[in-house]
Amino acid sequence: MTQNKNTAPQNAPLASALRTIETEGAGLDALAEALRGPLGVTFTKAIEQILAASGRVIVSGMGKSGHIGRKIAATLASTGTPAHFVHPSEASHGDLGMIQSDDVIIAMSWSGESAELADIVAYANRFNVPLIAFTSNAESALGKGAHICLELPRAKEACPNGLAPTTSTTMQLALGDAIAIALLESRGFSTSDFRRYHPGGKLGAQLRQVRAVMHTGDRLPIAKPADSMADALVTISAKGLGCLIVVEPAGTLAGLVTDGDLRRHMGPDLLTRSVESVMTRSPKTVAPETLVAEALEIMESRKISSLVVVDDHKPVGLIHILDLLRIGAA
Repeated sequence: MTQNKNTAPQNAPLASALRTIETEGAGLDALAEALRGPLGVTFTKAIEQILAASGRVIVSGMGKSGHIGRKIAATLASTGTPAHFVHPSEASHGDLGMIQSDDVIIAMSWSGESAELADIVAYANRFNVPLIAFTSNAESALGKGAHICLELPRAKEACPNGLAPTTSTTMQLALGDAIAIALLESRGFSTSDFRRYHPGGKLGAQLRQVRAVMHTGDRLPIAKPADSMADALVTISAKGLGCLIVVEPAGTLAGLVTDGDLRRHMGPDLLTRSVESVMTRSPKTVAPETLVAEALEIMESRKISSLVVVDDHKPVGLIHILDLLRIGAA
Protein backbone atom coordinates (compact mmCIF):
# COMPACT_ATOMS: atom_id res chain seq x y z
CA MET A 1 0.00 0.00 0.00
CA THR A 2 1.33 3.42 -0.93
CA GLN A 3 1.22 6.11 1.71
CA ASN A 4 -0.55 9.36 0.94
CA LYS A 5 2.07 12.10 0.81
CA ASN A 6 -0.14 14.25 3.02
CA THR A 7 -0.29 11.57 5.73
CA ALA A 8 1.95 12.28 8.72
CA PRO A 9 4.71 9.74 9.39
CA GLN A 10 3.70 7.04 11.81
CA ASN A 11 6.36 8.14 14.32
CA ALA A 12 6.05 11.89 13.84
CA PRO A 13 6.59 12.77 17.55
CA LEU A 14 9.91 10.92 17.56
CA ALA A 15 10.99 12.58 14.32
CA SER A 16 10.10 15.95 15.87
CA ALA A 17 12.09 15.16 19.01
CA LEU A 18 15.14 14.20 16.97
CA ARG A 19 14.91 17.40 14.91
CA THR A 20 14.70 19.45 18.09
CA ILE A 21 17.71 17.83 19.71
CA GLU A 22 19.75 17.94 16.51
CA THR A 23 18.90 21.61 15.99
CA GLU A 24 19.84 22.50 19.56
CA GLY A 25 22.98 20.38 19.21
CA ALA A 26 23.96 22.42 16.16
CA GLY A 27 23.56 25.53 18.28
CA LEU A 28 25.92 24.13 20.91
CA ASP A 29 28.42 23.23 18.20
CA ALA A 30 28.25 26.82 16.95
CA LEU A 31 28.78 28.08 20.51
CA ALA A 32 31.83 25.86 20.98
CA GLU A 33 33.26 27.09 17.70
CA ALA A 34 32.65 30.72 18.70
CA LEU A 35 34.52 30.12 21.97
CA ARG A 36 37.53 29.03 19.92
CA GLY A 37 37.44 32.48 18.31
CA PRO A 38 36.61 36.02 19.49
CA LEU A 39 33.99 34.87 22.01
CA GLY A 40 36.75 33.00 23.84
CA VAL A 41 38.60 36.27 24.41
CA THR A 42 35.59 38.01 25.95
CA PHE A 43 34.69 34.87 27.89
CA THR A 44 38.13 34.93 29.53
CA LYS A 45 37.68 38.62 30.38
CA ALA A 46 34.32 37.81 31.97
CA ILE A 47 35.86 35.10 34.15
CA GLU A 48 38.66 37.44 35.20
CA GLN A 49 36.13 40.17 36.02
CA ILE A 50 34.07 37.86 38.23
CA LEU A 51 37.14 36.47 40.00
CA ALA A 52 38.36 39.99 40.72
CA ALA A 53 35.05 41.06 42.27
CA SER A 54 34.66 40.94 46.04
CA GLY A 55 30.87 40.88 45.86
CA ARG A 56 28.31 38.61 44.25
CA VAL A 57 27.19 37.82 40.74
CA ILE A 58 23.76 39.34 40.06
CA VAL A 59 21.94 37.55 37.24
CA SER A 60 18.99 39.15 35.49
CA GLY A 61 16.85 38.44 32.47
CA MET A 62 13.27 38.65 31.25
CA GLY A 63 10.99 35.85 30.09
CA LYS A 64 12.70 32.61 29.11
CA SER A 65 16.12 34.25 29.56
CA GLY A 66 15.05 34.99 33.11
CA HIS A 67 14.20 31.36 33.78
CA ILE A 68 17.61 30.34 32.46
CA GLY A 69 19.17 33.11 34.54
CA ARG A 70 17.66 31.70 37.73
CA LYS A 71 19.26 28.34 37.01
CA ILE A 72 22.63 29.96 36.25
CA ALA A 73 22.51 31.90 39.52
CA ALA A 74 21.70 28.71 41.42
CA THR A 75 24.56 26.84 39.74
CA LEU A 76 27.01 29.63 40.51
CA ALA A 77 25.94 29.79 44.16
CA SER A 78 26.25 26.02 44.60
CA THR A 79 29.74 25.90 43.10
CA GLY A 80 31.48 28.55 45.14
CA THR A 81 30.48 31.82 43.46
CA PRO A 82 27.96 33.80 45.55
CA ALA A 83 25.10 34.75 43.25
CA HIS A 84 21.41 35.51 43.15
CA PHE A 85 18.77 36.43 40.59
CA VAL A 86 17.18 39.87 40.41
CA HIS A 87 14.04 40.21 38.30
CA PRO A 88 14.44 43.20 35.96
CA SER A 89 10.92 44.51 36.55
CA GLU A 90 11.31 44.30 40.32
CA ALA A 91 14.69 45.99 39.97
CA SER A 92 12.91 49.04 38.60
CA HIS A 93 10.73 49.14 41.71
CA GLY A 94 13.34 49.06 44.44
CA ASP A 95 15.35 45.86 43.95
CA LEU A 96 18.19 47.81 42.37
CA GLY A 97 19.16 48.34 46.00
CA MET A 98 20.18 44.68 46.08
CA ILE A 99 23.03 45.45 43.67
CA GLN A 100 26.21 46.83 45.25
CA SER A 101 29.27 48.43 43.70
CA ASP A 102 31.45 45.38 44.39
CA ASP A 103 29.05 43.04 42.54
CA VAL A 104 29.13 41.89 38.92
CA ILE A 105 25.96 41.77 36.82
CA ILE A 106 25.15 39.19 34.17
CA ALA A 107 22.22 40.50 32.10
CA MET A 108 20.62 38.14 29.58
CA SER A 109 18.56 38.95 26.49
CA TRP A 110 18.79 37.08 23.20
CA SER A 111 17.79 40.12 21.16
CA GLY A 112 19.54 42.53 23.49
CA GLU A 113 16.52 44.83 23.33
CA SER A 114 14.52 43.79 26.39
CA ALA A 115 13.13 47.09 27.63
CA GLU A 116 12.86 45.74 31.17
CA LEU A 117 16.67 45.58 31.41
CA ALA A 118 17.15 49.27 30.64
CA ASP A 119 17.14 50.40 34.27
CA ILE A 120 19.69 47.74 35.27
CA VAL A 121 21.97 48.77 32.39
CA ALA A 122 21.66 52.44 33.37
CA TYR A 123 22.27 51.64 37.04
CA ALA A 124 25.38 49.59 36.21
CA ASN A 125 26.88 52.40 34.16
CA ARG A 126 25.96 55.13 36.63
CA PHE A 127 27.55 53.34 39.61
CA ASN A 128 30.29 51.58 37.66
CA VAL A 129 29.07 48.07 38.43
CA PRO A 130 30.65 45.67 35.89
CA LEU A 131 27.98 44.40 33.49
CA ILE A 132 28.40 41.22 31.43
CA ALA A 133 25.85 40.73 28.65
CA PHE A 134 24.55 37.48 27.18
CA THR A 135 23.10 38.42 23.79
CA SER A 136 23.18 37.45 20.14
CA ASN A 137 23.53 41.09 19.07
CA ALA A 138 26.53 43.09 20.26
CA GLU A 139 25.06 46.20 18.57
CA SER A 140 21.89 46.03 20.66
CA ALA A 141 21.11 48.32 23.58
CA LEU A 142 22.28 45.65 26.02
CA GLY A 143 25.38 44.81 23.99
CA LYS A 144 26.45 48.45 23.77
CA GLY A 145 25.64 49.14 27.41
CA ALA A 146 27.67 46.23 28.74
CA HIS A 147 31.26 46.41 29.90
CA ILE A 148 31.82 42.90 28.51
CA CYS A 149 29.57 41.53 25.79
CA LEU A 150 29.40 37.77 25.28
CA GLU A 151 27.91 37.66 21.80
CA LEU A 152 26.39 34.24 21.18
CA PRO A 153 26.24 32.97 17.59
CA ARG A 154 22.84 33.26 15.99
CA ALA A 155 21.39 29.81 15.49
CA LYS A 156 18.14 28.34 14.25
CA GLU A 157 15.48 27.81 16.89
CA ALA A 158 14.08 24.29 17.14
CA CYS A 159 10.57 25.76 17.04
CA PRO A 160 9.32 25.32 13.43
CA ASN A 161 7.96 28.86 13.58
CA GLY A 162 11.32 30.20 14.70
CA LEU A 163 9.62 31.91 17.66
CA ALA A 164 9.74 29.82 20.84
CA PRO A 165 13.14 30.19 22.56
CA THR A 166 14.67 26.72 22.34
CA THR A 167 18.13 26.63 20.78
CA SER A 168 18.82 30.12 22.11
CA THR A 169 18.02 29.24 25.71
CA THR A 170 20.00 26.01 25.43
CA MET A 171 23.02 28.04 24.36
CA GLN A 172 22.52 30.54 27.19
CA LEU A 173 22.31 27.72 29.71
CA ALA A 174 25.43 26.05 28.35
CA LEU A 175 27.37 29.32 28.47
CA GLY A 176 26.25 29.86 32.05
CA ASP A 177 27.39 26.36 32.98
CA ALA A 178 30.72 27.03 31.26
CA ILE A 179 31.20 30.15 33.38
CA ALA A 180 30.28 28.32 36.59
CA ILE A 181 32.68 25.45 35.94
CA ALA A 182 35.51 27.74 34.84
CA LEU A 183 35.08 29.69 38.10
CA LEU A 184 34.87 26.46 40.12
CA GLU A 185 38.15 25.24 38.65
CA SER A 186 39.83 28.64 39.04
CA ARG A 187 38.87 28.75 42.72
CA GLY A 188 39.97 25.16 43.36
CA PHE A 189 36.48 24.31 44.59
CA SER A 190 36.72 20.81 46.11
CA THR A 191 34.30 18.01 46.92
CA SER A 192 34.40 19.04 50.59
CA ASP A 193 33.41 22.57 49.55
CA PHE A 194 30.62 21.08 47.44
CA ARG A 195 29.41 19.10 50.44
CA ARG A 196 29.10 22.34 52.43
CA TYR A 197 26.52 23.67 49.96
CA HIS A 198 24.75 20.35 49.31
CA PRO A 199 24.06 18.77 52.73
CA GLY A 200 20.66 17.40 51.77
CA GLY A 201 19.26 14.75 49.47
CA LYS A 202 21.01 11.97 47.61
CA LEU A 203 23.86 14.21 46.48
CA GLY A 204 24.52 15.34 50.03
CA ALA A 205 24.55 11.73 51.21
CA GLN A 206 27.01 10.69 48.51
CA LEU A 207 29.34 13.55 49.43
CA ARG A 208 29.68 12.37 53.01
CA GLN A 209 32.83 10.52 53.99
CA VAL A 210 32.76 6.81 54.76
CA ARG A 211 33.92 7.51 58.33
CA ALA A 212 30.55 9.18 59.01
CA VAL A 213 28.48 6.07 58.25
CA MET A 214 30.77 3.07 58.87
CA HIS A 215 30.31 0.53 61.68
CA THR A 216 33.10 0.63 64.26
CA GLY A 217 34.25 -0.86 67.56
CA ASP A 218 32.10 -3.60 69.06
CA ARG A 219 29.82 -3.56 66.01
CA LEU A 220 32.55 -5.09 63.86
CA PRO A 221 32.51 -8.87 63.24
CA ILE A 222 36.14 -9.80 63.92
CA ALA A 223 37.95 -13.16 63.83
CA LYS A 224 41.50 -14.46 63.59
CA PRO A 225 42.80 -16.65 60.76
CA ALA A 226 43.15 -19.71 63.00
CA ASP A 227 39.62 -19.49 64.44
CA SER A 228 37.17 -22.23 63.53
CA MET A 229 34.33 -21.57 61.12
CA ALA A 230 31.92 -22.81 63.79
CA ASP A 231 32.88 -19.84 66.00
CA ALA A 232 33.03 -17.55 62.98
CA LEU A 233 29.42 -18.29 62.02
CA VAL A 234 28.30 -17.41 65.52
CA THR A 235 30.07 -14.05 65.22
CA ILE A 236 28.62 -13.37 61.77
CA SER A 237 25.12 -14.11 63.05
CA ALA A 238 25.55 -12.02 66.21
CA LYS A 239 26.85 -8.91 64.44
CA GLY A 240 24.27 -9.07 61.65
CA LEU A 241 26.41 -7.53 58.93
CA GLY A 242 26.64 -10.62 56.74
CA CYS A 243 30.43 -10.89 56.72
CA LEU A 244 33.48 -11.42 58.89
CA ILE A 245 36.66 -9.30 59.05
CA VAL A 246 39.74 -11.48 59.55
CA VAL A 247 42.58 -9.78 61.42
CA GLU A 248 46.18 -10.88 61.93
CA PRO A 249 47.56 -10.96 65.50
CA ALA A 250 49.39 -7.69 64.71
CA GLY A 251 46.04 -6.06 63.92
CA THR A 252 46.43 -5.83 60.15
CA LEU A 253 43.76 -7.02 57.75
CA ALA A 254 44.15 -10.65 56.67
CA GLY A 255 40.96 -11.17 54.71
CA LEU A 256 37.17 -11.15 54.62
CA VAL A 257 34.59 -13.92 54.82
CA THR A 258 31.41 -13.14 52.87
CA ASP A 259 28.24 -15.07 52.12
CA GLY A 260 29.79 -15.86 48.74
CA ASP A 261 32.76 -17.49 50.46
CA LEU A 262 30.38 -19.57 52.58
CA ARG A 263 28.50 -20.78 49.51
CA ARG A 264 31.72 -21.69 47.71
CA HIS A 265 33.03 -23.72 50.63
CA MET A 266 29.74 -25.24 51.75
CA GLY A 267 30.26 -28.89 52.73
CA PRO A 268 30.15 -31.34 55.63
CA ASP A 269 33.52 -30.13 56.93
CA LEU A 270 32.79 -26.38 56.84
CA LEU A 271 32.33 -25.99 60.60
CA THR A 272 35.64 -27.69 61.34
CA ARG A 273 37.66 -25.70 58.86
CA SER A 274 39.72 -22.63 59.81
CA VAL A 275 38.63 -19.12 58.90
CA GLU A 276 41.87 -18.71 56.96
CA SER A 277 40.94 -21.56 54.60
CA VAL A 278 37.62 -19.95 53.69
CA MET A 279 38.33 -16.21 53.64
CA THR A 280 38.97 -14.02 50.62
CA ARG A 281 42.50 -12.66 50.86
CA SER A 282 43.26 -9.04 49.98
CA PRO A 283 39.62 -7.88 49.77
CA LYS A 284 38.82 -4.48 48.32
CA THR A 285 39.10 -1.78 50.98
CA VAL A 286 38.59 1.97 51.33
CA ALA A 287 40.04 4.66 53.57
CA PRO A 288 37.93 6.52 56.16
CA GLU A 289 38.04 9.74 54.12
CA THR A 290 36.69 8.05 50.98
CA LEU A 291 33.48 9.63 49.72
CA VAL A 292 30.32 7.56 50.03
CA ALA A 293 29.79 8.05 46.28
CA GLU A 294 33.11 6.34 45.56
CA ALA A 295 32.37 3.49 47.96
CA LEU A 296 29.00 2.98 46.27
CA GLU A 297 30.62 2.88 42.82
CA ILE A 298 33.09 0.23 44.02
CA MET A 299 30.29 -1.91 45.46
CA GLU A 300 28.18 -1.66 42.33
CA SER A 301 31.01 -2.27 39.86
CA ARG A 302 32.38 -5.25 41.81
CA LYS A 303 28.93 -6.57 42.79
CA ILE A 304 29.82 -6.72 46.49
CA SER A 305 27.75 -5.64 49.48
CA SER A 306 30.46 -4.74 52.04
CA LEU A 307 33.73 -2.84 52.19
CA VAL A 308 36.30 -2.94 54.95
CA VAL A 309 37.55 0.50 55.98
CA VAL A 310 41.26 0.47 56.75
CA ASP A 311 43.74 2.94 58.15
CA ASP A 312 47.46 2.03 57.96
CA HIS A 313 46.50 -1.51 56.85
CA LYS A 314 44.38 -2.01 59.98
CA PRO A 315 40.59 -2.39 59.79
CA VAL A 316 38.80 0.47 61.56
CA GLY A 317 35.32 0.06 60.17
CA LEU A 318 32.91 -1.66 57.83
CA ILE A 319 30.40 -0.15 55.43
CA HIS A 320 27.47 -2.15 54.04
CA ILE A 321 25.27 -1.40 51.05
CA LEU A 322 22.29 -1.27 53.43
CA ASP A 323 23.99 1.63 55.22
CA LEU A 324 24.09 3.54 51.94
CA LEU A 325 20.43 2.77 51.31
CA ARG A 326 19.58 3.95 54.80
CA ILE A 327 21.15 7.39 54.30
CA GLY A 328 19.69 7.74 50.82
CA ALA A 329 22.98 7.52 48.91
CA ALA A 330 22.05 4.44 46.89
